[in-house]
Amino acid sequence: MFQTEFEFTLPKGYNDGEGNLHRKGVMRLAKAADEISPMRDPRVKANPAYATILVLSRVVVRLGALSDITPRIIEDLYAADLNYLYTFYREINDLPPLGPVSQTTQSTSQQTVSVASGEGNGQNS
Repeated sequence: MFQTEFEFTLPKGYNDGEGNLHRKGVMRLAKAADEISPMRDPRVKANPAYATILVLSRVVVRLGALSDITPRIIEDLYAADLNYLYTFYREINDLPPLGPVSQTTQSTSQQTVSVASGEGNGQNS
C-alpha cells in the first residue's frame, strides 16, 4: 500500500477565534472528485480562483486540533500558508510545478485554468 496522507507544518499558522495557533496538519492525496466537484460551486463560477480554496478544504484533513477544515478556515490563512499548501498539494499529488504567474487561477477567453490541477476545466478548450 502506498502513502495517502502527509504531514505538514505551515510557515505562519492559522489563528482560530479563540487565539489558538494551528501549524501542524495532515493533507491526503486528492481524488478526481476533489477537483471536479468545486467546479459546480457558484463561488467558483463567479471567481475561478476560489476553486483552490475548495480543493484545499477537501484534502486538508487536520490542522492542529481542528478536524473539520472548512473553506472559511482556508480563506483565513495567511498568504504564505496558502501558497505553502498549494505547493505541497502539487508535490504530494505528483503534479508539475507551475510558473510564477500561475499562483492564481488564470482566466482567458479560451479556457479557465485550475490552480489546483493546472489543467483546463474543459470550457472552450
